Amino acid sequence: MERTFNHSENQAKGLFELIEEDCCIARMTYSRMDANNIIVDHTIVDPKVKGRGIGRAIVAELVEWARQNNQKVLPLCPFAKAVLDKNPDWQDILRN
Repeated sequence: MERTFNHSENQAKGLFELIEEDCCIARMTYSRMDANNIIVDHTIVDPKVKGRGIGRAIVAELVEWARQNNQKVLPLCPFAKAVLDKNPDWQDILRN
């Protein structure tokens, strides 16, 4: 199954989307604090695909993007925070 990620940012608001077979199956929103810091405020996964690791996949995409763009993340979204907390290799993107 082909998956693609889309990322967009407009006026300090950002969005990650995970697309599978032309349907958005997950999205994550954030707000920009400043040039190098974002707050992840919401993650949602289509109930039809729960249990397939889709939520973790979109958090993984966030981690890669944050690393490539020198961003630090404050995860206020409980789901994103839980996933990041479970992965010690991802702690480097967290805002202290």
